[in-house]
Amino acid sequence: MAEPLHRCAIHLLRLVRHVDAATGMSAARLSALSVLVFGGPCTVGTLARAEQVSGPTMTKLVTGLERKGWVRRSPAAQDARVSLVAATPKATRLLLDGRARRLRLLTQCLPVKGTAGHRALTRAIGPLELVIDSLAHAASASGKKGIARAVPHAVPRAGRRRID
Repeated sequence: MAEPLHRCAIHLLRLVRHVDAATGMSAARLSALSVLVFGGPCTVGTLARAEQVSGPTMTKLVTGLERKGWVRRSPAAQDARVSLVAATPKATRLLLDGRARRLRLLTQCLPVKGTAGHRALTRAIGPLELVIDSLAHAASASGKKGIARAVPHAVPRAGRRRID
């Protein structure tokens, strides 16, 4: 089951991400913005771990995003030597618009509501979210906290509206 699930996940992501080309931004920039928009402000180091890149690479990426007005840095409340990176409202709009474009594309390709295919996909969502939760937990337990931080928004929490 792992192999076809992996194959489907990879192909699904590749096929819907082409709509992100409309933003004119690289996949790396959009991915980093996604962590900030849906996961909240964090340090450059945490963002680098979430994106699985080096600190200097992420610093360069964040500097470019900051220059374009997509993110802002501010001193962390607990330690002014550390800065937090946060997405700007402009970045949030960009990511939500991109999400809407991908959802429109997916919606066009989903089985018709009420059909057996639609019901099967609907039943599969819960177990897939459990797999995501398990992967996030495993990443957190292995010390990859930056990676785990980027994933929890995929699983809804009580009283929290899902926007990812």
